[in-house]
Amino acid sequence: MREFLLGLRLLLGSGRGARARFWLMTLGSSLGVCCLALVLTVPAILDARDGRAGDRDPVVFAGKPASGRTLVLERTDPHGSRPFNRVFVARGTRDTPGPPPGLDALPAPHEVFVSPALRDQLRREPNLKGLLPGTVRGTIAPAGLTDPNELYAYVGATASDLTHSGATRALRSWGSGYAPNPAVDPSTLDILRFTMATLVLLPLAVYLSVCARLSAASRNRRLAALRLLGLSAKGTQRVNAAETVVAALLGAFLGIGEYWLLNQVMARTGLPGLKWYPGDGAPTAGTLALCLIGCPALAWFVGRASARAAATNPLSTRRTAIPRTPRIWGGLLLVTGLGIVIGYSLTGLTAHPADSSGINALLVPLGVLLTGLGLVLSMPLLSYLMARRLARSRSLTLNLAMRRNEVEPGSAMRVVSGLVLLVFSASLAQGVLVEESQITRSSSPSQEYAIPLSGLTAHQHQQLTAIPRLRAHALVMEPPFDPDAEGPRIPARALVATCGQLKSLVRHVEGCVDGKVLRLTDPAVTPEPVAPSTVRLRQGNRHSSLKITVPRQRALFTGYDVTSVDTPVLFPPSELPPGAVPASGTLILASASDPATVRAVLDRIGAVAPTADVDPVGINVDGLQQISVIETLLALGMVMGLVVGAAAFLVSATDRAVERRSQVTALALIGARPRVLRLVQCAQVVLPLAVGLLLALLTGKLAETSYLVTGGGEIFWDGAGVPLLVAAAGTVLLAAILGTLPLVGRRIDPELIRRD
Repeated sequence: MREFLLGLRLLLGSGRGARARFWLMTLGSSLGVCCLALVLTVPAILDARDGRAGDRDPVVFAGKPASGRTLVLERTDPHGSRPFNRVFVARGTRDTPGPPPGLDALPAPHEVFVSPALRDQLRREPNLKGLLPGTVRGTIAPAGLTDPNELYAYVGATASDLTHSGATRALRSWGSGYAPNPAVDPSTLDILRFTMATLVLLPLAVYLSVCARLSAASRNRRLAALRLLGLSAKGTQRVNAAETVVAALLGAFLGIGEYWLLNQVMARTGLPGLKWYPGDGAPTAGTLALCLIGCPALAWFVGRASARAAATNPLSTRRTAIPRTPRIWGGLLLVTGLGIVIGYSLTGLTAHPADSSGINALLVPLGVLLTGLGLVLSMPLLSYLMARRLARSRSLTLNLAMRRNEVEPGSAMRVVSGLVLLVFSASLAQGVLVEESQITRSSSPSQEYAIPLSGLTAHQHQQLTAIPRLRAHALVMEPPFDPDAEGPRIPARALVATCGQLKSLVRHVEGCVDGKVLRLTDPAVTPEPVAPSTVRLRQGNRHSSLKITVPRQRALFTGYDVTSVDTPVLFPPSELPPGAVPASGTLILASASDPATVRAVLDRIGAVAPTADVDPVGINVDGLQQISVIETLLALGMVMGLVVGAAAFLVSATDRAVERRSQVTALALIGARPRVLRLVQCAQVVLPLAVGLLLALLTGKLAETSYLVTGGGEIFWDGAGVPLLVAAAGTVLLAAILGTLPLVGRRIDPELIRRD
């Protein structure tokens, strides 16, 4: 305790410069704690969203709905990258459950309750009202919504409105205890947490260490004097730690306050694809404990470690002895991490690339982590080796700059490591986005919509085929399911379409003849054995049967990667009886795949058949929502990483310039020009940073490749993201150049070298 009080007395009595350093450390710690609280609160925000989604999830009875029970039917359509959820409810006459969260009572027939975001969307897009048959009577309370931006509606209906759909079920209660569609899949959430930790927490640890080591040289000289006056080695370390702990603790409280204000503002304005209620973002007890205890504890260990040299060898500190050569263990970490990620990347060139199962799930993150840590910890060694090489140059600027870096190679790590880690982490973030895009987005130029015919009336069928932006439409006839049927061959299904319609549904057609029943063959797909079948037709109130045989004459076609055209038989519409439609089958609609056209077609489909089960082939609605959330969180992590990295650079570069004022003044007094001194300061920072950024680009792309290879997607080598990373590295380098130039003043103060 005596050393702790001594450290505070030295802080208060060491002049204006020491107090300015203390407040700079405090403000820097507050920024770091604010970012840390934001990262730690993201999982709590997602859990709160999923909890409310689970509380409103309808629990249904299995099997066909019994008479008199409350019926429920759920429909989800994509609205841009967001899901549009509608829950149709028909009140029953017995065992009627209570209302879902957010409503006071179940909606009556033709009553509609919408979320506030959907209410605002209806004002902007009146066509959406066709999806909600009825009159809007109110809004859903926050307890029944995952977030303020959700498009959700409860639609009251009658039993006759819902019984025609095979997805209608009898409602037992509300609340299943788990989210049917989590905001982020658990496996993806683990990857997201690891990426956010790499994006933010690693630079944050570097930044807090930088803040705790401000004015390290002058503080070490002061501590060495205390040691020479008789203070013990441990006591000297505690004196230094006292200042850093007080600054970190005060900064932690300020950072929690900054986060509270930031949470209130961001919860109300929202982020692209992600919005939450302010209560969801309230820091938990664990977050508060980690921020208020963990950050001062880190400052304590950093403060003790930074004072070790002054405590163990005070004479060399007072006389500014030359530090020892950097150790190579940081380079060993880098080599080990690179060995792991390169090994997994090379498996992508083989016929059997590695996957993420078993030990690979541990080794790949370990390799990425070792590579990132090794990249930072090897910076002093790389700076030292580069400085020794370039210091032999005849250039006065390079000679002065590199000699200083040769003497103090560790300063390069403090100045540039935050920015180097940012570029390294950006590659990993790109890999996560590439992997998610492969899962959720189809690259096909054609978008198909599959609608079961059992849920459509004849009038609706006619209206759907007349939607303006459609490229083509067709029918798929399916034979009735026979559980007793046995045999190696499957019953034939038929596509009812003309040759022109078929050409609009696939990439290429060859050998198609209108008016003939043909066998459809895709050369890229192995054909399955097919048996003749019988389908049932509906002509108003009459029913008939139609036998489908598999002809010998073939038509070759090349389909899109994701398509519903996978039937073995092409059946011309002219062969169907007039007015007949299959009793069991699917209506296929096709349009262009641009988002505006898809949105317009889905709106028209919903207006014609609000309760129809529409399958937008190849569009994963929940996946689109997930990738929107992931993109937002990764962008947020990139912004925080940029803020932390830039702050670490500015703080350490400014502190470094202040520490070297005496050296700069001495050089100015012996005749060095200000232009040369500025170039020296710039070269001391920019050259190690350029080497670090180049390594970050190379190692980051290798780490990204190892993740993509083990992720199981089709893309292993992400060349599309390289220009963006190069541009980011160039911007970082330019900012570093501009940031170091003004650090040499024009006025020469001989007082700075009076003691020397």
